[in-house]
Amino acid sequence: MPNYSYAFQKFDKTKHVRAALREKNISPKHSREVALAIKGASIEKAREFLENVIARKIAVPYRRYNNEVAHRSNIRDGFFAGRFPQKTAKEYLKLLDNLESNAEYKGMDLDRLRIISAVVHRGTKLERFTPRAMGRTSPKIGVLVHVELVAKEGLA
Repeated sequence: MPNYSYAFQKFDKTKHVRAALREKNISPKHSREVALAIKGASIEKAREFLENVIARKIAVPYRRYNNEVAHRSNIRDGFFAGRFPQKTAKEYLKLLDNLESNAEYKGMDLDRLRIISAVVHRGTKLERFTPRAMGRTSPKIGVLVHVELVAKEGLA
């Protein structure tokens, strides 16, 4: 089993709480955009945002690699291109539950927690093959993702 460490530096056990997803089969591109969307939000605001994304009420703004991404009228922050990455949002909701339970275990005030770091890394590549015509094959490479969230107890 690999020994993973967190990307967040200067972690203080009394002020910070963290949680991580390792080796999840979700899109790295969608994960990055969702992480940017919830960074700086409280846990309640982030949960509400993700539930609205799953219900297709609010789109996640796509800031990078948004060449062929459709424009949405319900995006906040002044960006126009966006999508509704539902699979990624469901995984992030599980991660928020984990972060919240870790904070509760430490005895922190859940209303004062803010997400100060949301980091996404590419993980292991899954190399497979798709059969093609005339006995040939094409590579099919899937990328697993690591997601890390760090929250800090501060002013609400």
